[in-house]
Formats: sequence, C-alpha cells, structure tokens
Amino acid sequence: MRLSVVIPCFNEEANVRALESRLGPVLRGLADRFETIEVVLVDDGSRDGTWAAMAAFAASAGDGLEVTLTRHAANAGLGQAMRTGLAAATGDVLVTTDSDATYRFEDIPALLDVLGPDVDLVTASPYHPDGGVDNVPSFRLLFSRGASLIYRLLVRRDVFTWTALFRVYRSRVVRTVPFASTGFLAGTELLVNAIDAGFRAAEFPTVLHARVLGVSKAKIARTVRAHLGFQGHLLLRRVTGALPPGTPATPEPPGA
Repeated sequence: MRLSVVIPCFNEEANVRALESRLGPVLRGLADRFETIEVVLVDDGSRDGTWAAMAAFAASAGDGLEVTLTRHAANAGLGQAMRTGLAAATGDVLVTTDSDATYRFEDIPALLDVLGPDVDLVTASPYHPDGGVDNVPSFRLLFSRGASLIYRLLVRRDVFTWTALFRVYRSRVVRTVPFASTGFLAGTELLVNAIDAGFRAAEFPTVLHARVLGVSKAKIARTVRAHLGFQGHLLLRRVTGALPPGTPATPEPPGA
C-alpha cells in the first residue's frame, strides 16, 4: 500500500520550514505499514518564501519519503489547491492536513488506525464528545461549531465535526466524489458528497490547537456565505429529492 500526505499551502513559509522536524519523524515511523510514503506539497500562489521552503524540505527528505511539489501561478483558493494535490497523489490511502499543525501530525498514525475494512474515510473531530479545543479564538469556534451543527441536522447526526481538513481517505473516494468549491468550503463539500454517495465515514476524536506559526488565511465572512449557500443547496436536495446524492455544490463566485 502507498500512503500520500497532501498539504496545501499559501504563504506558509515558516510552517513549511518546520515540516522536517514536525512531520518527517511521524511519517518515517510508518515505514513498516506502507510500501512507500509520499508528501505532496501544493504552493497555492504564495508571495513569501513558501516555494523555496518546499524545495528545501524535498531536498532534506532523504530515504523513506518521496516528495512531490506542485505550484499555482496565482492564488486559486484552498479547494483548488486540494484538487491539485489530490490529483498529484499516487497513494492507495491519502491524508489531507494543514501545514500549521493545528491538528498534530503525531495523530496521523491513530487517524489511520480508524480506517478499518468497513470505513472509507476518517475525519478529525474536535467537537466529538471525546475531542477538544486548545486556545483557539472563540469567534472561529462559534462559526465552525454552528456550521457543523447544521450539517449534522442536514446530513448525519452522528458526525460531530464537518469543517476539518485533517482526514484520511481511501483513494476511491477522492477519485470518484466531486467537489466544486474553490475556498474553505471544499473539505466539507467533499465529506458531504462522499456520504451522500454511499461511502462510509468515521470520526477520530482529537484536539484542535491554536496556530503557533503564521496566520490563518480563512476569510470568515466569505466562508460563512459559502457554507450558507451549500446548506441551502443541501436542504433543497433533501426536501425535493430533485438532486441525486453526491451532486456537487453550485460553484461559488471567484475566491469564495
């Protein structure tokens, strides 16, 4: 089995420079579980030294890790960066994660453990009763918790967190499930459409931490609008039955 770890980055020079010490040992510790392990880094049109930091990480990776670098000429949004990274990944199992370690890389082995024979994807869940949050600004939690509550009502009540990027997928999920968002809605849309398409999802209760390096790129107002639009789309899908399961969200305005 091949493992791919996909990390989209936008102006994340400091966090990419920390990947060798933060992520490298975790992945090398999985060498007995996977035939090959690759890291796919996507530079989404960064204006700082992110690309140079990626190249340095690739050069220092050494034996045990394959590193694939890809780059957007201009910032295209998290959703497009995810599509680019997932398309470049060659793994049978794919992990997606932020570069900022707000979900700890040390949790990757435990996340993978939840991917049993009857599970197609696993999502990190700080809002699960056994999860938690550490020093994250309350205004971000208010939006994220509220959005997740609405998705629980619209899609599946036993999934507590819908907004995390930190996940593991079997390759058949990302190869067959569409998602149209260009922005921070993308991860939620992919999870919803995968469940609607019949794939089996599980949660991994974990802790969401505050950033240590860099700043968040999320635009709260824009992200809220995107989620509200998608939730309206889902409500229509449920009420009328006019849209088949797995139908992607209506494309957002540029930059959403």
